[in-house]
Amino acid sequence: MSPATPPGAMPGPAINVHGAVDLGAIAAANQRRANGASRRAGSATPFVVEATEATFQTSVVDASHRVPVVIDFWAEWCGPCKQLSPVLEKLVEEYDGRWLLVKIDVDAEQRLAQGFGIQSIPTLIAVVGGQMVPLFQGAVPEAQVRQVLDELLKLAESNGVSGRLERGQDEVGEGDPGAQTEAVPVLPPDLQAAEDAMLAGEHEKAIAAYRAILLQRPGDQDAATGLARAELLASTSGVDPAAARLAAQQHPDDVAAQILAADLDLLDGDVEGAFARLIETVRASAGDERERVRVHLVTLFSVVGSTEAVVAKARTALASALF
Repeated sequence: MSPATPPGAMPGPAINVHGAVDLGAIAAANQRRANGASRRAGSATPFVVEATEATFQTSVVDASHRVPVVIDFWAEWCGPCKQLSPVLEKLVEEYDGRWLLVKIDVDAEQRLAQGFGIQSIPTLIAVVGGQMVPLFQGAVPEAQVRQVLDELLKLAESNGVSGRLERGQDEVGEGDPGAQTEAVPVLPPDLQAAEDAMLAGEHEKAIAAYRAILLQRPGDQDAATGLARAELLASTSGVDPAAARLAAQQHPDDVAAQILAADLDLLDGDVEGAFARLIETVRASAGDERERVRVHLVTLFSVVGSTEAVVAKARTALASALF
């Protein structure tokens, strides 16, 4: 591999949202060989991990459903890599857990480099929700790297990936990726109470309980997902499905009507139809109404489950509709 073409000879670095591809095949192949742990990439920041074939699934694919993962393909002999690396480590520290930097040594991990089609280094590729997003090649200036990262975070948020890594937590990918456990997690009492209320059909009580939890623990993903489910059930309770769908058909520009019809589609098991309806509404709307539809769609992603294939497909379609 040769050093990357100088940045001045390339188009300005930008996120190519249309270049997203499914990483499932790579992940599956690596998972079959998985047996090991991620290594620290020799950085003082806790947000940098060195990935291997063995840890690709946990370090990259799984982590990308929580935060955007930026992969830096590099090698010890590469001069431009040594220029870019300090910039990346400075910025990942500055962004304080909003994205994860994963370093892959192309000499040590040749099959990973081949799987991504790496021809020159340094090459940066992001992974968001299991989907690959090419970023740029070469040792570009810090200001341009920052611009790309800001665009990446916006793209990730629009696709429901907006978590944050905590300092001091276990490393992403730590432990045996192939390890199995049958332990059933015990919910905290407040979450269990909210869950019990929802199972009993007391949707408003469940909503209030989940909101109270989120006031105390804003980052609690179980509570956020529970709240989304409870609100979905509450908003459709007592609704005549036929009348709601007819209203959506007769008033295609009515955002509220499209959202309600999509909710009913989802509850009826037509997940793809629900997502497609809202993505089309995103395309047809603008301003605050468009944002309202986008936020609702992202909420439905969490209801269905961020790792589901239908969600990954819809995320890509949403990104295309937005950009």
